[in-house]
Amino acid sequence: MGTFVPSGKEIVRKWYVVDASGQTLGRLATRAASILSGKLNPQYVPYIDTGDHVIVINAEKVRLTGLKSDKKVYRRYTGFPGGLREESYTRLIARRPEKVLEEAIKGMLPKTKLGRAMGSKLKVYRGDKHPHQAQTPVAL
Repeated sequence: MGTFVPSGKEIVRKWYVVDASGQTLGRLATRAASILSGKLNPQYVPYIDTGDHVIVINAEKVRLTGLKSDKKVYRRYTGFPGGLREESYTRLIARRPEKVLEEAIKGMLPKTKLGRAMGSKLKVYRGDKHPHQAQTPVAL
């Protein structure tokens, strides 16, 4: 008897909605990353994308514990000399709250083609509305 390996056609992907209001950023990110990677799926194989879709709503209402909201800094590099750009958490959450959650969740996924495929199944929205009602997502 051989080992069962799921193919792309046999994987049925579910859609989940996560409400970020009042939740801690890291705990929400680890939960979403495990769903995206498919580790909660009984058909999980580390070299095949068996994960489900995750929709995160109310991204602006996520919270940090302690003094992290004052001290946390997001850095990116433009590619030019002297092009290091820094932005504080409070300013980024006011300007683009989706970016905070996307960086936290995608940072927990593998840094490969497979990880990018997993990250493409993540949808983050600022308010409590999302355009994925046709997929009949299940609330977590």
